[in-house]
Amino acid sequence: MDELTAEQLAQLKAALLATQASLEEQLQGNKSASEAVTLDQTLVGRVSRMDAMQQQQMAISTRAQAEQHLQQIRLALAAMASGDYGFCRRCDEAIGFARLQARPETPLCIACQNRLDQQ
Repeated sequence: MDELTAEQLAQLKAALLATQASLEEQLQGNKSASEAVTLDQTLVGRVSRMDAMQQQQMAISTRAQAEQHLQQIRLALAAMASGDYGFCRRCDEAIGFARLQARPETPLCIACQNRLDQQ
């Protein structure tokens, strides 16, 4: 596979930066949703409290996923800055542009990702 062109790198960097900004905004916005549930049981029933706790757990899970995705994006941007972006972290082969367009934060080529998924 060929290395990425300057135009392709610029396109992928723009996508990474846009996703980073979106995730940071999302994380800032849902910070309160994952805080402790404090409902007055004299005003709301037990089912309402259980529902609120379930929603809290879903918010915590969503937040963790967003934080992990943001970390992957930061690592990809750091790799881009150091000149290591676009190369598989396992086999050091170039990652195809089509794969990077689909998942610009990916650290693995499709072959290594497939092997990892089958483990």
